[in-house]
Amino acid sequence: MQKRWNGLFRIALLTLLLQVAWPVGAQEAGGGTAVHEVAEQRATAQTLEGLWQNDGLRVAEVKLDGAPLFRVRGVSSYPARERAGTIRDRIIELAENPDIDPLVRAAIKLDDRYQITIDGEQITWLFPVDAEVEQVPLAVLSEVVVQRVGLAMVKYRESRSPRSLLRSTGVLLVMTILTFVLLYALHALFGWLNGLVERAVKRRIEKIEKASHRVIDAAQLWSWFGGALRGVRALTLATIALTWLNTSLGLYPWTRPFATDIFRLLLNPLQRMGSGIMESLPDLVFLFVLYYIVRFLLTATKTFFGRVDRGWIRLQNFDRDWAMPTYRIVRILIVAFALVVAYPYIPGSDSEAFKGVSIFLGVVFSIGSSSFIANMIAGYSLTYRGAFRVGDRVRIGEHMGEVVDVRALSTRLRSLKNEEINISNSEVLASTVVNYSTFQREQGIILHTDVGIGYDTPWRQVEAMLLEAAGRTEGLEKSPEPFVLQTSMGDFTVVYQLNAFCRDATGMMKIYSALHANIQDVFNEYGVQIMSPNYEQDPAEPKVVPKDQWYAAPAQAPEATGDS
Repeated sequence: MQKRWNGLFRIALLTLLLQVAWPVGAQEAGGGTAVHEVAEQRATAQTLEGLWQNDGLRVAEVKLDGAPLFRVRGVSSYPARERAGTIRDRIIELAENPDIDPLVRAAIKLDDRYQITIDGEQITWLFPVDAEVEQVPLAVLSEVVVQRVGLAMVKYRESRSPRSLLRSTGVLLVMTILTFVLLYALHALFGWLNGLVERAVKRRIEKIEKASHRVIDAAQLWSWFGGALRGVRALTLATIALTWLNTSLGLYPWTRPFATDIFRLLLNPLQRMGSGIMESLPDLVFLFVLYYIVRFLLTATKTFFGRVDRGWIRLQNFDRDWAMPTYRIVRILIVAFALVVAYPYIPGSDSEAFKGVSIFLGVVFSIGSSSFIANMIAGYSLTYRGAFRVGDRVRIGEHMGEVVDVRALSTRLRSLKNEEINISNSEVLASTVVNYSTFQREQGIILHTDVGIGYDTPWRQVEAMLLEAAGRTEGLEKSPEPFVLQTSMGDFTVVYQLNAFCRDATGMMKIYSALHANIQDVFNEYGVQIMSPNYEQDPAEPKVVPKDQWYAAPAQAPEATGDS
């Protein structure tokens, strides 16, 4: 107690001497050390205030063991963070000195600033610019700061005392044991709950799957439900673990700042997210309403065009095959219009980052989507041109096959050799498309083949033989009747073209094969030599196959045939 009164007496005496010596020292040219120190401090204050008024100053907190005490300003040559660190180091230095009594504290006014002292030792100076941070008078700020610094020093010493550290260690051990017991109990509890929920809910989910005729996947629905349970479990365990970690770090003064930082790192983003959601709530409500309006429009549009596709609704000059492609176009337009309307209401859409990402995606899309857009436009153009349908036998360029699928970007064919051919729609649009199935349903397509016969064979006989071969071929129509054309007269042969109607475009290759076989049989029967495609000279005997050699080994003759 006597030491404390001695400290107070020294502080009062020092204050009195400063008040008496100040005007005297200001008039003397070679004043004492105290006068020069005060003058230097005044210049420092004026410099700080001038720099703050001109350049602006940043603020830093003075903290001790993670607890904020007060805030100070800084300048470019003496940043606020550096100034705060210097003050903190000075407080720690005095707190670790057992000869310093933290309860002996004073805020001494010198001109327009205050000196903060603890037991006669200077901590720092406070200037008017520091008071402007808290928007209170400098005298009030000085009293608050000196009280906080003294109490912080007392707490600093108490938290590092052997008794306090031993008590913190005991609390840590007990809390750790309880935390492990709680984690084990929660693990067992969630395991029991998972089994209970699985028995109670999984059967109902399976019943829902059966009632929906397998539209709802029970396994997937249960995986979502189980994932939600696992998420709740993980969140609970993580909360307990973080609470233990935060409390453990807060028990010791050296780790106490980390405890504050951990929860700040976790809670600040959540707080900002919550504040952002509350600020954006009107926009989110608008987006919610817009979503359901667009969803209703898409559902109504799909229902309408679906009925057109099924033939329940008929539109004049509108093919049923156009229904679903038109629906896809209308859907794109509706979604695009909705995005344009919704864009200003999306939270963060006015930020520079959002704009930068939008520009980047636009550039990437414009650079990489030229062929994509061309194929898509070509696909819709093919749809409205009506060049072919799924199931038609077509020839596209050099490719021939059955149309399997017409997509937005490509058309798939199944070739005659059972190969899948993918052709981009832009290539289809630029190629000549031959559709063998368009008229087969009404008039049938005309299959034709050419043979070259010499001038020494009567043309009437040749036409009769070709017509007979057509009559023997299954798959060729009797009505309209087949007909023969003489397409050209060469140096040695006349080219005859047999034309016959067929209503099965998918089996045309088999019909062609059977027709060629029958032509050879008929010409061999009548002893007429086929001279195409090349002819060199007339042999001594006609180049025909006698009928008794038609089934030479290893060929086998049919059991009963009209030709034998």
